Amino acid sequence: MISVDNLTVSFGGWDLFKDISFLINPKDRIGLVGKNGAGKSTMLKVLTGEQPPSSGGVSRNGDCTIGYLPQQMKVADTTTLYAETEAAFGEVIDLEKEIAHLTEQITVRTDYESKEYETLLHRLNDCNDRFQILGGLNREAEIEKTLLGLGFKRSDFTRATSEFSGGWRMRIELAKLLLRRPSLFLLDEPTNHLDIESIEWLESYLKEYNGAVVLISHDRAFLDNVTTRTIEISLGKATDYKVPYSRYVELRNERRQQQMAAYLNQQKMIEQTEDFIERFRYKPTKSNQVQSRIKQLEKIERIEIEEEDLATLNIKFPPAPRSGQVVVEAKEAGKSFGEKHVFSDATFTIERGEKVALVGRNGEGKTTFARLVIGESEPSRGVVRVGHNVHIGYYAQNQDDLMNGDFTVFDTLDRVAVGDVRTKLRDILGAFLFRGEDIDKKVKVLSGGERARLAMARLMLEPYNLLVLDEPTNHMDMRSKDILKNALQKYNGTVIVVSHDREFLDGLVDKVYEFRDGRVKEHLGGIYDFLRDRQLESMRELDRANSSAAVAAQSSGPGTNPVPGNRSKGTAGKSPANGATSPAKPALSGKELYTLKREADKQLRKAERDVEQAEEQIMALEKQIAGMDKQMADPAAHGIDLSDGTLYAQYNELKDQLSKLTYRWEELNIELENAQEAVAEFQ
Repeated sequence: MISVDNLTVSFGGWDLFKDISFLINPKDRIGLVGKNGAGKSTMLKVLTGEQPPSSGGVSRNGDCTIGYLPQQMKVADTTTLYAETEAAFGEVIDLEKEIAHLTEQITVRTDYESKEYETLLHRLNDCNDRFQILGGLNREAEIEKTLLGLGFKRSDFTRATSEFSGGWRMRIELAKLLLRRPSLFLLDEPTNHLDIESIEWLESYLKEYNGAVVLISHDRAFLDNVTTRTIEISLGKATDYKVPYSRYVELRNERRQQQMAAYLNQQKMIEQTEDFIERFRYKPTKSNQVQSRIKQLEKIERIEIEEEDLATLNIKFPPAPRSGQVVVEAKEAGKSFGEKHVFSDATFTIERGEKVALVGRNGEGKTTFARLVIGESEPSRGVVRVGHNVHIGYYAQNQDDLMNGDFTVFDTLDRVAVGDVRTKLRDILGAFLFRGEDIDKKVKVLSGGERARLAMARLMLEPYNLLVLDEPTNHMDMRSKDILKNALQKYNGTVIVVSHDREFLDGLVDKVYEFRDGRVKEHLGGIYDFLRDRQLESMRELDRANSSAAVAAQSSGPGTNPVPGNRSKGTAGKSPANGATSPAKPALSGKELYTLKREADKQLRKAERDVEQAEEQIMALEKQIAGMDKQMADPAAHGIDLSDGTLYAQYNELKDQLSKLTYRWEELNIELENAQEAVAEFQ
């Protein structure tokens, strides 16, 4: 579909790429990876034709169309959301007008035998065929499905595009791109402005898409779920791995070890050859051998190894001062801005040491609640109270905008540091990879990732016991995100984090608060537990909605035949007492039914595995406890000394583990019952 042939891109005599070649085939799912500055975004620009190569070229077949989403782009502000999105169907709209014009001409003409009349008929037929191919009849449904999938509400459809924030405007451009259905998507950080639900929807869309996809992303879960091939750009060369991102990381490490071994062997040989040349350069009897070695060195193709950044982002938050048990308490809290209602009736408690995530669609109130916690805003109703002796460190989503661009990196920390910590500012900056002349750079020239690291460094200057982090991983590369996550896991204070990065939240938080439809709901467990529960709940909501629609249809007219495998639980095959036919749900397409059933089956299998594993763990613990019961009943017979209390401590710890595991087993059984009910809907 697209062929990159011996591509070279140079800037001022320096080669960004040199003689790169690869193919993009139909239905490829490619992740483009490499260090910051390796040229990933430039490669996408070359593929679109925006950036001309210095040599080599990019060729594509005549039928190939490209949809390109850059990280930053201008968006229109002159119309409504729906009208702007409909512009993606420009060709369809033009065809619609031409079909109407041709139809009118054919209606009024009477020269049925003329060549002109025949030409009109042929053109009308061609237009209708093209209209069908482009999905003209489904235009409204496709627009609605795409906008809803990307997180817009139906009430947004008539809003002016100028009313939306920058992140939402980027979603509008993404919606237009998806609706054009090009042969190849080129996406540069498409998840930057999406929430978790929208990211999952985009994942499903791209996996099922009939064309090819090339994407750049720092979201590991997104890359793993979408891509099947990884192209790494390093040292101006491209290396092709036919695997998703996580597997690529493993293969790259193996390949690097092999390269390093070859590099070290070559360096040793070069050193020995240079030593020979230096020792015998001026001895006439060795002149031929010296010249031979010199030529040998000139012919060697030097092995290059990309310098690995071994500097560690040593984020270690200061020990948290002890706070009260209740850190944040919300009682029937709500927030509105004028007539705009954000959320209400939020009632929950966050206790000392808990790490919780605030998730939900953009605009549902996550950042608003974070600002209520730090006291930057007041609730419109109810109470949001911070507990005793709570000291808050806040990382804002727009943290980089809150820093003075004319200050240097060092000054940014020096102006807020007090006491002995001022003597350690260079060490702190070094831990955040600001070394040497970097600390004298002005904030306004820093990249997004550098600003994020600098803002995080400011949080280390005081011993907070509550960290409120609003999208802390935006603009961070994968390595920095991993190190930050590790530091937060070791932190002994309380953490409230707003994030859409599933990989970052996994293993970090043990409770999720979902902001949705003006309410706040608590979910126990990690981020993937929450997503699984939401998926099951969404399926039940769909089922209830279908039932309600069927009842409404029944009451307003003749019933329809029920869809096989989609009957409500307890009503399948039964007739009401009055003899009328059972209310039927509107027919879903075979593909929709299959997708829902497949997901329900998948969740059921996982729930069964989770219950089975928990039961095995419980049996193993019970066996250990039974053994210790025997030992403590007759310690002399088992040669055990109980005087130091070690065995009792181990025994109590096992009992505590068993209690927690039994409680978890009960929760898993409830999830299993829910999954069984979901599957039963399709029987």
